[in-house]
Amino acid sequence: MTFAGIFLAGVSVAIFKASDFGTDPNSCFVMGVWNLAGIKYSYVYIAINALMLLGVFFLDRHFIGLGTVLNLFFMGIIVEKGMQLFDRYLPERTFGVRVLLMCIAVVMMCFASALYFTADMGVSAYDAYALILDKRTRIPFRMCRIGTDVITTAAGFFMGAVVGAGTLVTAFFMGPLIEFFNRTVARPFLYGKEKKQIRKQ
Repeated sequence: MTFAGIFLAGVSVAIFKASDFGTDPNSCFVMGVWNLAGIKYSYVYIAINALMLLGVFFLDRHFIGLGTVLNLFFMGIIVEKGMQLFDRYLPERTFGVRVLLMCIAVVMMCFASALYFTADMGVSAYDAYALILDKRTRIPFRMCRIGTDVITTAAGFFMGAVVGAGTLVTAFFMGPLIEFFNRTVARPFLYGKEKKQIRKQ
C-alpha cells in the first residue's frame, strides 16, 4: 500500500502539471523553488523534503518510516518522468482534456495519500506536519491540512508557480477528501484483511 500510494501520488502531480490548472499545494511550493533553482525537479524535491524531514525528526519521529524514505528518493523522479511523458505524447491539450486531467489528478492524489497514511509505514515530510498538528492540538486533521496547504500555496505563488483551480481545490478540499478515502477505502481494505487473517488462525 505504501509504494502504491507514493507511485500514484507522483503520477497525480505529473497529471496536475499537464492540466496547467496548478498542482497540489506541496508540489506548488516545490515547483516555485524549482523555477528559481534552475536544476532538475527531482533534486529540488529531495532537497526540500530532506530539510522538512529534519523538523519532523525532532517534532515526532513516529511519522518517519519506510514510506518517508521511499517518498524522499522516488517521488520527485516519478513526477519528473511523468511530466516528460506528457510533454512527449500529449503536448497539446484542449480545455476539456485539461479539465478532465485536473479532476483525475485531484481524486488520485487524495486516494494515494489515504493509502500510505493508513499503511502506517511513514509519510512524506510535508504530510507529517498536518498529522503532527492534528495530534498535538486536537484540531481536526482536515483543518490542519487546509492550513499547511494554504501556506505552501502562497509561498509557491510568490516564487512563480502556477496557482489555478487544481491548486485551490486541493488546498481547501484535500483534507476532507483524504479523510473520506481513509474511511471508505484504505482502512476497510487494510483492517478488513487483518480481521480475515485473524479469523483463519
